[in-house]
Amino acid sequence: MTVFATAMDRIFAHPSMAVAAVWISAATSEERPLRVIRRAPDRITEFGAAHIVSDSMIVDVRVTDLPDPRPGDLIVIGTDSFVIQGEPVRDRERLVWTVDMRSA
Repeated sequence: MTVFATAMDRIFAHPSMAVAAVWISAATSEERPLRVIRRAPDRITEFGAAHIVSDSMIVDVRVTDLPDPRPGDLIVIGTDSFVIQGEPVRDRERLVWTVDMRSA
């Protein structure tokens, strides 16, 4: 295990950095517990001369916890459910997925 992978394990285990979640496959209804790091940046979309600001929900998930997330899969965090939209993207080290989601 690399030093970076060890650091990622510690970050995802830290209660102030990551939260418990459940992944549910859209294809098979398989469920898997995991930990995610939530981010909710504002998104700016341009429409003509207008700039529209909207909320977004992005999570980081360890590849070891979720090897193959797909669009349409569900991630439940507490009482909130989110659907994966678009293709998840891995980091350079191939240890963490960045997943864009919308409310279910």
